[in-house]
Amino acid sequence: MWSPLAVLVAALSVAVAAWAGWRAVRDRPVILRQLLAGGVVEALLLVQVVIAAVRSATGDGPADAATFWGYLVTTLFVLPVAAVWAFAERTRWSSVVLVVASLTVAFLAYRCVQVWTGA
Repeated sequence: MWSPLAVLVAALSVAVAAWAGWRAVRDRPVILRQLLAGGVVEALLLVQVVIAAVRSATGDGPADAATFWGYLVTTLFVLPVAAVWAFAERTRWSSVVLVVASLTVAFLAYRCVQVWTGA
């Protein structure tokens, strides 16, 4: 786990949530650029998984491995599921789904840092 990358993931997730929230307030569905922004967050999450796996394999693992990997694997699935749902639902609720998913990813990234450090 690399904390600066987790902070970046959380910050970008909050930015995507704010963008989607703005579109929800304006009664607009999710647009492709928002899904691409979610894809950038997802790519950063994959980098985080690789970093965490390498650090765990070298003996510098999380304080509670089961909880950490549960959070990290869950984080990987949240945005793709939300993107599929948002793409299928072409109403303002697609934006709401993206808001909830993005905030969930931000929270889980924060929790991953906490579990890794044993806080």
